[in-house]
Amino acid sequence: MRQLHHTLEISTRGKGLHDFTAEVARWLAETGIRDGLLTLFVRHTSASLVVQENADPDVMGDLERFLSRLVPENDPLYRHDQEGPDDMPAHIRSALTQTQLSIPARAGRLVLGTWQGIYLFEHRRAPHRRQVAVHLIGE
Repeated sequence: MRQLHHTLEISTRGKGLHDFTAEVARWLAETGIRDGLLTLFVRHTSASLVVQENADPDVMGDLERFLSRLVPENDPLYRHDQEGPDDMPAHIRSALTQTQLSIPARAGRLVLGTWQGIYLFEHRRAPHRRQVAVHLIGE
């Protein structure tokens, strides 16, 4: 059994879902590990990770619109506003989604469904460079 660690850097364009499936698959293939478990962890409190449909871009837009309605900016309930009106909603969105994913690897490939992709969900309006810690255990 081997363990490997890596960090992926993902540049976002601001709010929305950013597909990084290809980067994860490429790294997995380079490791030489055929079967195991891959863990991804986003190292930020205003972004999250999701496995989501990768065929219809309307899915991404619908998710963003739904979360914008569920967690609006400028809600008078928020006290934390030191980094702008999109900061506290970003923290709430991150708490409602996931900061960590576990994905099996088999025969050197990610075990994802036909229409599934791995996305970093940026919850802030401005572009950011996000870090995703990757841990792989397998043989």
